Amino acid sequence: MAAALLATHWRATDVDILASGVDARGRVLPSNAWMALRRLDWSVTPAEGLRVNDRIVRMAQEQAGRTLRAAKWRADLTAGVLESWPADPSRRTPQEWDAVRGAVPGGAHLPSSVITARTRQVVAFRRCHDRMPSDVFELEATPRSARILLLSACDGQQATISRGDDPGRALLRLQLPTRPDPRCYQDWVWVACPFTLPPTIPPGALLHLPTLRVRHEALRADLAYTHAVPKVQRTGHTIALGLDWGLNTLLTAGPVHMHDNGKITALGAGGAFRANGVMAKQHRLRRESERIRTKVDHYNRLSTHCDDHPLASKRAVLTDELERLSSRRSNLNDALAWSAARWTVDQAITAGATAIYIEDLRSMEARGMGRTLNTRLSQQVRGKIVDRIRHLAGEVGMPVVSVPARGTSRHCPRCLVPLRHRKAPDRPTAPGWKWALCPNTGCGWQGDRDTGAWQRIAARGLTHQAKTLTDRATGAMVIHNVVDALEAGAMVAPTPAETRREDRSKTGPTRRKATRPAPRRRRAPSPASPMGRAGQRPEGHAHTDRKALPRAAHRHQGATTISTGGASRHRPRGAALGAGFHLHAHASPPRWLRPASETISRRIAQLTRDAGVG
Repeated sequence: MAAALLATHWRATDVDILASGVDARGRVLPSNAWMALRRLDWSVTPAEGLRVNDRIVRMAQEQAGRTLRAAKWRADLTAGVLESWPADPSRRTPQEWDAVRGAVPGGAHLPSSVITARTRQVVAFRRCHDRMPSDVFELEATPRSARILLLSACDGQQATISRGDDPGRALLRLQLPTRPDPRCYQDWVWVACPFTLPPTIPPGALLHLPTLRVRHEALRADLAYTHAVPKVQRTGHTIALGLDWGLNTLLTAGPVHMHDNGKITALGAGGAFRANGVMAKQHRLRRESERIRTKVDHYNRLSTHCDDHPLASKRAVLTDELERLSSRRSNLNDALAWSAARWTVDQAITAGATAIYIEDLRSMEARGMGRTLNTRLSQQVRGKIVDRIRHLAGEVGMPVVSVPARGTSRHCPRCLVPLRHRKAPDRPTAPGWKWALCPNTGCGWQGDRDTGAWQRIAARGLTHQAKTLTDRATGAMVIHNVVDALEAGAMVAPTPAETRREDRSKTGPTRRKATRPAPRRRRAPSPASPMGRAGQRPEGHAHTDRKALPRAAHRHQGATTISTGGASRHRPRGAALGAGFHLHAHASPPRWLRPASETISRRIAQLTRDAGVG
């Protein structure tokens, strides 16, 4: 029924009527989608011979109405792109960008990646049909209807939910048919579905009717609940957490403190959320999906979409495998988003922050960094992570504000002078992007590029608190513009070094220390078979007969930014890679490797010097 409603009303006139919010008589349409469709007399009936109650029809109307309302934004975006079509779709001029943003409702603050993606979609349609599309309804096919039951459109005659004596348990009762083609109302019976609530739901939360969906032959319930949370404040913050996006380090965050006199200082060195293993697995799954998708398309061309073709069975197997890979990628993205959001909110709570300022996603378009890096940036689930952060932060009354990202990585966080970016701190002349150096002699700050960025983001958010706005459509808080007068005060002052004030004068005898010739780590003997002219101490508990010690040499550095290049013969390989001193700390050759004559001559020379003989 939902698919039939979408196919009937998937056109511009019906979507405009539904999005206008008023019916033909000028009355305001209800907020519920199924009630709005009934007011417009957009009805649907079940298949012939089937008997369903009115609540089943409500769920179909609710699902179709939500999809049609969501299509209004895509229709306006496509119309604005077509109206201001550029001379070269692959590269717009600044004037053409201003024109397309003016033609799209709310385009002034719309991410450029959204407009670019819609432009590419129009270009693909023109390449295929040799003409421009008229609107989004010609550009896109009718959406598929999902296999879900929106129980929120029902009342107590179709479904109920209640808690039991155990606060961690709930009972869902709903009417379901006993046969796939119910012929009368007697074929519908009440079914009780007891289930365990997840620990994230508070005991006193009010439960709402869930959305039921079938996933991998199992029934899933998306349960919504309501509970009281602290009110979010836009201003009045003194401690805030700055959040910056990265490539190798997905998130880099740290807190800053604004004092009463307007001085801003950083609280610690911050932290980084690295998900290299998860992202590597995500890239492997993506490449496998692309390979299987290419095979499926090739089989479709060979079999001309015929089910009786000999290749139909192979195509079906690959299609099922493609769906499984898509599910794995989706689950991996969800787990990564929740983990990153939980880490961010925990960092803010631990630091005592009352607000989170995050880099605006409008500047995160993947362009000009090569095909591989562009794909990696595009596959990161930044939007989903931001949604999860807003959800978790809202439970503790902490606002999440988007801050313009322009200049956060370019300027020094202490003096706002443009930085010089280098490859690593031990290579100050090699051009790169990871390490930042301030050319101002009076400042001299240097540090990781992402570290300076989160300080700039947090300082900019605290100084622009009065410019924080709330988006009416999404409810998200955002700072759209940067004011030069306020930006001049968004400088992070250096934290003074702590001095110990306690009395350190000696009041008793010195404590006797245990005699130890060397640290315990270096008391192992030299290996019997040295790799070179001199022996080498073993690496901790490593076996002495190992010819190579690859563990430290191939250790992933992450945010240490120490360079790994260079071909110097005596370069301290272990220390440069973060493994300590033991890979390049050489001991004296053992006595049994020295020639006897050399040992005797050295002993005679020593005795002669001791005796004072010339």
